[in-house]
Amino acid sequence: MAAAWVCCANLRNTSRTVQASNQVWDVKDDTVATTSSVPAGANLDNWSRQEWDNGVQIEQMEELESLAVQTQNSLYEIVILSGHSGEVLVRGGQFFPTLTAAHFAGSTLGGSFLKIRGIYVGLRMEINVDRQRFVTTPVESIGTVR
Repeated sequence: MAAAWVCCANLRNTSRTVQASNQVWDVKDDTVATTSSVPAGANLDNWSRQEWDNGVQIEQMEELESLAVQTQNSLYEIVILSGHSGEVLVRGGQFFPTLTAAHFAGSTLGGSFLKIRGIYVGLRMEINVDRQRFVTTPVESIGTVR
């Protein structure tokens, strides 16, 4: 699910043909094009149009409600203390062997976009403890603990 982007940078007297995403451009007049692949979700337009129906927002959950979140590598238990502020208890993975007070920032693709206080399949959870940021592997499933 990658989209190719084209950026231009000014260089001296460059003329070439560039192909990206099955399109061909003749690049002239002191400009050269380069391409790179980025996840489609990393595009702000795609991110803002997302339906966000494959996860939860912790501010919509009750206090002391618990979630079981399976990532690619670990199982996490997250107990909501205050969904509106992002205060949680978290246990799981190699960094949280016992319930640990934390601030749940949200979920990300790993770049600069953050779905604040959200947990979504395919995204990585971002958890802060004592001014240290932890980013998990991508979420595979989310369930409630009863």
